[in-house]
Amino acid sequence: MLTLGIETSCDETGVSVSEGRSVLSNEVSSSVHLHKKYGGVVPEIASRYHVEYISEVMAGALKDSGKGLKDIKLIAVTNGPGLVGALLIGISMAKSLSYCLDLPIIGVNHILAHLYSSFLNEDDRPEFPFVGLVVSGGHTALFLCEDVDKQKLLGQTQDDAVGEAYDKVAKLLGLGYPGGPVIEKAAGLATGKTNVSFPRSYLGKDSLDFSFSGVKTAVLYYVRARQEKPDKALVNDICYEFQEAILDVLVEKAYRAARFCKTNRIVIGGGVAANKRLRQKLLIDSEHFGVKVYFPKMEYCVDNAAMVGVLGEALYKKGYKSDLYLSAEPNLELR
Repeated sequence: MLTLGIETSCDETGVSVSEGRSVLSNEVSSSVHLHKKYGGVVPEIASRYHVEYISEVMAGALKDSGKGLKDIKLIAVTNGPGLVGALLIGISMAKSLSYCLDLPIIGVNHILAHLYSSFLNEDDRPEFPFVGLVVSGGHTALFLCEDVDKQKLLGQTQDDAVGEAYDKVAKLLGLGYPGGPVIEKAAGLATGKTNVSFPRSYLGKDSLDFSFSGVKTAVLYYVRARQEKPDKALVNDICYEFQEAILDVLVEKAYRAARFCKTNRIVIGGGVAANKRLRQKLLIDSEHFGVKVYFPKMEYCVDNAAMVGVLGEALYKKGYKSDLYLSAEPNLELR
């Protein structure tokens, strides 16, 4: 069946057309350029962008797929978590299409959609059960996934999500927004000739929760303690050590969860899954622990509708569905 996916949880407007796990089109238009000067996403700007561009994005997705609305059999839409105003735009579009075309509709959890984005890989798809690590701008969490509709939350951040920590440190160092790409780039230019060091917070030997506020504060105190503004070389070294501190914790927790759950598969999802150093560190340990690690393609790491459409169709085939009373749930939890 052909599924139209719609994603508007934050600052990306996404529409896709998919069939099973095959993606026929995946259009994404981002408003990130409008938020740069504010150092973060402004909800009202994001919502207005969705209103202005969602029809155009949908038209592009249909054109790229070579299909029309008459061919669509299911509407899948993100209904949370996310910015309530942004979510409402996508949900309103989805419900309008559902009503006018007499099509079934299903609401999809944005976080789980990230987790299942690796199922869009053509050649190397994970199998159940697996440990899922979601790392994004607003979320950092570990799950045990036993089926497409059966997940157990193992641990999550107790303060900042990993993406938030990147954004805040980038702002502190004057590197701009979004923080992930600029810090990753600066870290790659580090000299390693300074004695910069930041703490790793593991929250106990058995904990699967995360905490990144400490390393963020350590960077702040380090910069404040200096008599002068750090030069470019020092900024690069700070970024490198900050990133290593963050990623060491993510890698340790992911493998710790795999051991606890007695599974040899780990699946990564979310915007930070695009971080090349994270991928490198996870793969370095994978052979040692006898664990297979799965990553989504780069284009499916960011918020996109393809992951929403594919997960929505899988859930629909298991008997899940929504109706025209579907609401935006900014704090949506697992089913």
